[in-house]
Amino acid sequence: MCKIKETNIGIKSLDFSGHRGKLCAVLTDGRVIIVPIGFFPDIKKLSVKEREDWMILDDQFFTFHNLSRVYAVTDLMRL
Repeated sequence: MCKIKETNIGIKSLDFSGHRGKLCAVLTDGRVIIVPIGFFPDIKKLSVKEREDWMILDDQFFTFHNLSRVYAVTDLMRL
């Protein structure tokens, strides 16, 4: 897990349905990060159906079946 200020943080889930045009990430410490999809051009290009097909890797990374890029929890934390 990522150590930010001595706290272990991972990604628990992703959601695109609750906030139009935004990515909602639920972290393992209970925090929720909501960011515009526009910050991630590759994700923005995916269809709504393709965005539902995400995977979390080792609590620290996420990707989509139709993308070759892998994003990290730190990518979300820096925004």
